[in-house]
Amino acid sequence: MQLSTFILAFYKSVKGFALNLPMLTGIILLTGLFEVFITPEMLSSLFSGRPFYDTLIGTISGGISVGQPFVSYLIGGELLDNDMSYYAVTAFILSWVTLGIVQLPYEYSLFGGRFTLIRNLLAFIFVLLISFATVQTLQLQA
Repeated sequence: MQLSTFILAFYKSVKGFALNLPMLTGIILLTGLFEVFITPEMLSSLFSGRPFYDTLIGTISGGISVGQPFVSYLIGGELLDNDMSYYAVTAFILSWVTLGIVQLPYEYSLFGGRFTLIRNLLAFIFVLLISFATVQTLQLQA
């Protein structure tokens, strides 16, 4: 009895993966394009030095430039080397990982519109709050 349950669960898992494979492939391809075409120099040209504005731009650009977490740390280091504020870099790294314009259609198809909207709005708000709190808590110079 346990073997048949395992086989049934395995079959359902493979079937679910096969149904989601086209959307996953599209996300991976778009993420690769963003990682190639958006450079740290392009990002550093967006920031002004004002904490709120930099945090907002960092959040938006990180959400659009979705990618892997380890890449965000490299880009964050490059931004800090180019004298970007800690507000902007913290917001960029957080939103790079938690927000994602590229994944919205896939997330919508899996979890529905209400969940996707609420999760992304809350992530956006908390990225702003956590960025300010991180810089203030660590007493970093903006």
